[in-house]
Amino acid sequence: MATTVDLIPLPGKVEWGATSGPFTGRVRTSLDPSLAAEAYRLTVSPEGAEITGGDDAGVFWGRQTLRQLRGLDAFRRAPIEREPVAVPYLTVEDAPRFAWRGLMLDVARHFLPKDDVLRYIELLAVHKLNVLHLHLTDDQGWRVEIERYPRLTEVGAWRRRTRMGWGDPPMWDERPHGGFYTRDDLREIVAYAAERHVTVVPEIDLPGHTQAAIAAYPWLGNADVIDTGALEVKTDWGINPNVLAPTAAVVSFFEDVLEEVLDVFPSRFVHIGGDECVKDQWRRSPTAQARIRELGVAGEDGMQSWMIRHFDRWLAERGRRLIGWDEILEGGLADGAAVMCWRWYRGGVAAAKAGHDVVMCPQQEVYLDHVQDSGPDEPVPFGWVHTLQDVYRFEPVPPSLAGTPHAARVIGAQANLWSEVTENRARVDYQVFPRLAAFAEVAWSALPAPGERDVAGFERRMDRAHYARLDALGIGYRPPSGPRPWQRRPGVPGRMHDKPRRPWHTA
Repeated sequence: MATTVDLIPLPGKVEWGATSGPFTGRVRTSLDPSLAAEAYRLTVSPEGAEITGGDDAGVFWGRQTLRQLRGLDAFRRAPIEREPVAVPYLTVEDAPRFAWRGLMLDVARHFLPKDDVLRYIELLAVHKLNVLHLHLTDDQGWRVEIERYPRLTEVGAWRRRTRMGWGDPPMWDERPHGGFYTRDDLREIVAYAAERHVTVVPEIDLPGHTQAAIAAYPWLGNADVIDTGALEVKTDWGINPNVLAPTAAVVSFFEDVLEEVLDVFPSRFVHIGGDECVKDQWRRSPTAQARIRELGVAGEDGMQSWMIRHFDRWLAERGRRLIGWDEILEGGLADGAAVMCWRWYRGGVAAAKAGHDVVMCPQQEVYLDHVQDSGPDEPVPFGWVHTLQDVYRFEPVPPSLAGTPHAARVIGAQANLWSEVTENRARVDYQVFPRLAAFAEVAWSALPAPGERDVAGFERRMDRAHYARLDALGIGYRPPSGPRPWQRRPGVPGRMHDKPRRPWHTA
């Protein structure tokens, strides 16, 4: 199949007709409850196309397959060819491997305007990805309007300058940077995504990665051990010691925040971060230590666990589910929480074996802010080298879970783009594509084990058809030959990991 029709992601069962010919433009759709959720059956014949879905999403994904069969004009804003396009006459029966097929966009470190977010929703749909995880808050910026607390955006959405790369001494872009989404902006994003069967999952990070909020409301921080009033929205990168105070008032504040978030985002899952919470200030804070004694929890890790459990219950009471980074395992995991596993596979394996749902997004495999090649022209090289081929070999279910009942707890996979050095749409495009196409196939298709995957076949499909689709869509991807001159960033220093990546089969 792959040698004849260059579809991405690779569909399931394909039955070929005897011929190919012009597409009439006629499309009939229907639902068949015997098909699984998101599954579809597509038949293309001289009479047109017929798409049967297990649900509306299945019909939509069938349309995406038909879109690829129809050629490049289907990806342009307006057709430029006058003649009907020739399509193969065939039948495709297809269904996704995973229910959660996601991309995380960090819009906190560098703000991405609303229209760019809408554009990425369309690009997710093209690749049959169905979750957009928006990282809305961090030390470097607060991007969601909260009417009850206006200073979160009046102060927290703006920083006075931005570090460029990771050099020593640091380099600075002295221009102020910021922006935020109004509640109506976010409602528009959610509605646009829903039309394309993409769920938008918001992330409000706590108790760490909160300096922008503390800069807006200093009483949120540990004011008994540091001068929180002197804190500004963070201009640098890295793990930050300035975290929330674990008081009842702070917890109430974030309940108020989340009430407004739930009013905008109907998604079942709500992400609360929970990662990289440095607890040094809690150890020194009399207020925090008194709170630990009051609650009877086991030290600072127990304090963080209490906060995660509290918001897990709070969300469950409102019909939602908490998901967080794998640090939420520390001190004990809330019963209903799901885990997003980013630190290799360890946390995800432990969570799955303990009966928790897991989304796999290990930084060693699918962090798209990491460099794509070891060559000297890569812009602001960071992390490990993740080539297109490396991403295609990513396996969301680690060997220690494969073939066990726990494997079903891996509900999906996600690629993550952190935005320390993706300051605009062009930089985002370069980091995300073409690797997101490889990730989409891994998340959708039933592929062989990583060592047995047809990497060469995937590359042929990219070369023969999919790069041209990306061109038609106007995506500034990284070419296979390396960055174009205008995609380089000479003089901006990067930071590469000094330890090699571990092979997937050690997970």
